[in-house]
Amino acid sequence: MQFRTVILTLCLFLAATLSAGDNWPQWRGPHLDQTSSEENLPLEWGPESNVAWKLAMPARSGATPIVWGDRIFLSVGYDPQESDRLELWCVDRRSGQPVWKRELGGGNEILRKQNLSSPSPVTDGKHVYVVSGTGILRAYDFEGQQVWTRDLQADYGAFGLKWGYASSPLLHEDALYLQVLHGWYTDDPSYLLRIDKATGKTLWKVERPEEAYGQESPDSYATPALLRHNGHTQIVIVGADVVTGHDPEDGKELWRVGGLNPEPSATQRLVASPVVGNGYLYVFGKRGPILAYKIGDDGTISSDDLAWTRERGTDVPTPVTDGRYLYVVNDRGVVTTLRADSGQVVYGPERVEVGTYSASPLLADGRIYATSEEGTTTVFKTGPQFEVLATNKVQGYTLSTPAISNGQFFIRTAEFLYAVGSEEPEQ
Repeated sequence: MQFRTVILTLCLFLAATLSAGDNWPQWRGPHLDQTSSEENLPLEWGPESNVAWKLAMPARSGATPIVWGDRIFLSVGYDPQESDRLELWCVDRRSGQPVWKRELGGGNEILRKQNLSSPSPVTDGKHVYVVSGTGILRAYDFEGQQVWTRDLQADYGAFGLKWGYASSPLLHEDALYLQVLHGWYTDDPSYLLRIDKATGKTLWKVERPEEAYGQESPDSYATPALLRHNGHTQIVIVGADVVTGHDPEDGKELWRVGGLNPEPSATQRLVASPVVGNGYLYVFGKRGPILAYKIGDDGTISSDDLAWTRERGTDVPTPVTDGRYLYVVNDRGVVTTLRADSGQVVYGPERVEVGTYSASPLLADGRIYATSEEGTTTVFKTGPQFEVLATNKVQGYTLSTPAISNGQFFIRTAEFLYAVGSEEPEQ
């Protein structure tokens, strides 16, 4: 009887945990794949409708809002014509007001679309970790007290990317993983770092050799992905025409596959991050190709594991999968949905709201949310048929992928951070 009571208590606890809202601790969310398990999310909104609050922003940023409990963390860059300052903000999610701001130094600049606030922070619920495009890497507690600081360019040399450093850290267990894949402005080797989250010390640094063609092709603006399969865990990074898998413990390169620059092109820099789902790894060249690899039993991948390929794909937005379908929204707002296991076209091309798309699509509540640079989010159904459910607009230029947490969307534009919808009550 006592055993049954314990099991019942555990089940009730798990049910409450699962029904509670997710945090959004990294730019790709709680599952590291742009998906959320939340339901009953907002479907329709506007600049002044179904908006709990909005907070004025000083300038554009590609960084996603990071949410944990009642705190939102933002990487912030100011308009370089007025100030070159870079900051980390902590915002109260209930009131929409800043709790504290911490300066990350100067050096912000506009590089075509983006500026040097593009990397998103990450959090473990106790500390928040942020890296700027200038290479300043810091840890703060939730009260804004600095725990440690690093200067990656001072330690390892100047970043050499044409459009500025923009990769976000990957937080896994006790460490941060950061990639610096560059070649336009430097002959220094590219590398991958593992940083102790408690102390900021480098646990290992491995160089990543490449033979990319041309000046821009070595540059990568993607973020490392976590591959977990059959009890094996690897850090996957994409750039310089290839994708590689690394041992988290020592950084050793375990496998390498190419094919991302078939032409080859000197301008084939990579932006979209790798996608892991249902035993497959998907990687994306500049507007193509899409390569889908079946992950081996030991977690490794070889060229023989190529399951399917598609010539045309996406450039900046990272696609999303529910395990059955791969949803691709390209930079022009053209949607193509593919069978995740075969690459067979389920439908498409279909068009969402006309515009340019840099934010990555989100999957939640049986829907795909695709946000354009013009601030328009088109909501369409998951599954084998294309059906638009809503088209919603907010004010301002939008590069950032939105965040989902506890029944709300957090949409960041150059003008405002919007809290869309009403927060779910505490469970």
